[in-house]
Amino acid sequence: MAKVIDDKFLNRLETADLYVRNNMQGYFGGNHQTHYHGSTVEFADYREYVLGDDIRRIDWNLYSRFEKHFIKLFVDERQMHIQTFLDCSASMQKTDNEKALYAMRVAAAIGFLSVRHMDRTSIRLIKGNKAEDLCGTITGKNSFFRGIGKLDSLQFKGEADLERAIIDCPSPGSDNGLTVIISDFMTESNWKKAVDYLLFHKRQVMLIQVLSPEEVDPTYNGRIRLVDVEADDPNDERHLKMKITKSHIQAYKEALRDFIDDIKHFCSSREVDFISVTCDEPVEKLLFERMLKTGMIR
Repeated sequence: MAKVIDDKFLNRLETADLYVRNNMQGYFGGNHQTHYHGSTVEFADYREYVLGDDIRRIDWNLYSRFEKHFIKLFVDERQMHIQTFLDCSASMQKTDNEKALYAMRVAAAIGFLSVRHMDRTSIRLIKGNKAEDLCGTITGKNSFFRGIGKLDSLQFKGEADLERAIIDCPSPGSDNGLTVIISDFMTESNWKKAVDYLLFHKRQVMLIQVLSPEEVDPTYNGRIRLVDVEADDPNDERHLKMKITKSHIQAYKEALRDFIDDIKHFCSSREVDFISVTCDEPVEKLLFERMLKTGMIR
């Protein structure tokens, strides 16, 4: 597991918390404070007594002042389910696996932050049009360490249909936590429809786009053959022979900028958090600077 996550990295994560909105129902028994009232020891508010309320919660000091019965309300704490969908297509394996390793480290970090805060967590691997469970639903650090080691042998190949894989997932959850999608989003599938599906189920959603440095700032020139890593057929029409010029590079950069801006606009219109990062940027910077600024890490 040392390739994906190590003790030094875990020690830094011990100082952070993953933020989940407090207007979700979740499950009983966690650490997330919600807008609902429960049975913790932290006082929240008063309301007037109605028939059937627990008389043990009546505040008799208030009764002596107002001659009316008021009961104490306390903060409720719930357990959330943090889901991570990891794109395992061949395009995520560029740059000597650094892009894939980066994505796995982010997924592992989110999983650790979840179990550290007594939440449930699951990592689902998007392969083709299916979302495979890495190791089921995890609760507790011991289960996390047993399961997360499977990432070391994970292979990235083929294509990923984000739309079908997420929508056909048998247990998307409802009003019970956060879904993180880690991908380059360079896919022909309608991933936006998948995000809307999760929002319909009252999930909080975050997108993390992982790109390689050469995808952001390509240095090709002259005559080359562009090979689509997700195409198995050597005669696939997606393979291109062309002469790269400065104008081609400029057009590509403008198209990439428009592509990322479109994702930003889509996410902003739906209150979905979005971060685009290159895999040469330390994961710690993503977590403790970029995600901190969005409010996802506290």
